Order: sequence, then C-alpha cells, then structure tokens
Amino acid sequence: MAPPRNRRPGFSRRAQYGLFLGYVAAVGGALIGAILLLLSTFNPPAYAAVRSFFAELTTPVASAFDWVRRGIAGTPQAIGEHWDVKAENDRLKKELETERTLINRARTLNQENRRLRAMLQLRDAAPDAVVAARLVNSSASSTRRYATLNAGWMQKVKAGQPVREPGGLIGQVIETGPNSSRVLLIIDAESIVPVRRVSDGMPAIAAGRGDGLLDIRSASLASGQFSQGDTFVTSGTGGIYPPNVPVAKVIRTSRDVGVAQPMANPDGLDFALVLQSFLPPPPPTPTPTPTPKATPK
Repeated sequence: MAPPRNRRPGFSRRAQYGLFLGYVAAVGGALIGAILLLLSTFNPPAYAAVRSFFAELTTPVASAFDWVRRGIAGTPQAIGEHWDVKAENDRLKKELETERTLINRARTLNQENRRLRAMLQLRDAAPDAVVAARLVNSSASSTRRYATLNAGWMQKVKAGQPVREPGGLIGQVIETGPNSSRVLLIIDAESIVPVRRVSDGMPAIAAGRGDGLLDIRSASLASGQFSQGDTFVTSGTGGIYPPNVPVAKVIRTSRDVGVAQPMANPDGLDFALVLQSFLPPPPPTPTPTPTPKATPK
C-alpha cells in the first residue's frame, strides 16, 4: 500500500511537534527580549517593576537550589566533622575513665590513711598493745566467721588475746602460727563477749548471730529492757577483753533481746591491733610429787 501524500518520510509527528514548539519558544523569547529592551530604553520605571515581579517569582526557586547546592557541597565537611567529633568524644571518655580511676584510688588511699593514723594513735595510747597486723581475709560468706592476721607467735601473738581496731572490738585469737594467726570474730555464732551498757552499766552478754549482727541479753536475774541506740562496751569480766572497748549498738529490739550492729566491721578493715589479755592466765596447778616409800631392810 502506498504511503499517504501528506506524510513526510523520515519525520514522526512527535518530532514535528518538538520542532514547532522549539520555533515558538525561540520566537517568544526573542519577542520578550525585544519588549524588555524597548521597555528598559523608553520606560525604565516600568522595566524596574517588571524586573521586580520576576525577581519575586524566581527568588524562592533560586533559594531552594542554593540550599540544595550548599547541602551537597557541605556533605564531605559534615562527614569529616562527624568523625572528628566522634574521635574527640572517645578521647574525652577515656580521659574521664582514667580520672575516675585515679579519684577512686585517691579516695581508697585517703580512707586507708585515716585508719592507719587512728591505729597508730591507738597503739601509742594502749600500753597493752602487742602488735598491729593486717587482716588478710575474713570468711564473709561462711556460717562461721573467722579472720586471718599476718602475725603469729614470732610477733608474740598468743591464743586468747583480744583483737580490736579504733572503732571497736573485732574478736579473739584462737590459733597461732609462726607468722599468721586465726581470729574468732565477735559476730560468729560461737562468740560470747561480756559487755555492759554505757548509760547505766547494766551487765549483758553479746553473742554472735552468724549474720553480721549480735544478740544482746541481760546478764542479771531480772530481764533487762533494751532501747534502740543503746551502746555496749566490754566489761572486763572473764579477764580476756579489757574494759571499755566499744562492742555494739542496738538497732532494734525483740522482747528481752536487743539486736545490735557491731561497732567495727571486720569485712571492711585493713589493719587490727592485738592486745594483751586483760588478766594474766592463772598459774598452772602444781603437780604433787609422790612421797617415796620406805624399803624394808
């Protein structure tokens, strides 16, 4: 079939429309340019008004394109600043952690220094002091409450001697070695310490509970009444513990028993002072010598 006569070979309708619109745009642009040229030449105020109108229309579009351009251009710089800030933040965190470690170490040394000063003053003031030793460990997780000192019979430590610190009584030496000794703490269930109340001198017995606290019971025939805040010290009865050493303070009451908090916590101590027994042990009973029998002649 022959092609129609009104169709040009080699050109599509879309191409024709595009070419036509291009001509129209070129002619329109030339006309607008000529009009603006004539307007700027013969009527500058009107040209200024037209220019202001088109400026108002194009300013938001230009601002948007400028914002996009700045954002794209500033992206590498923002990424670099982000990594710089992250590196600076990591460095400051490490410095802060180091400073925190130093502060905690300084606080620990300050507390230990205060305890040592108090221990030295106590040793100088106590004429019955034997030796100041370090508490190596204490059985905080066991039902039996013991502690170990790094001093033994080579430092003149003997079984039965009381152990204390500036805050109060800790316990009693029960075993000794050449350079170590074992201490029964007053909070042990087998520990019994004769005490008296500071306010009125009422005699009582402080028995360990095994849980870090003490039971205070009256030693008199009449049941004593305890109040929260009552303070008890050693009475010297029994000849082991010297008198007037702080022992415990009542924190709650239950019938005729006062539950007390020890004045010295062995779990948080570093050093302790071993004292001589309040009274010397009794001399050994002399063994009678058998009388010789007469031999018959």
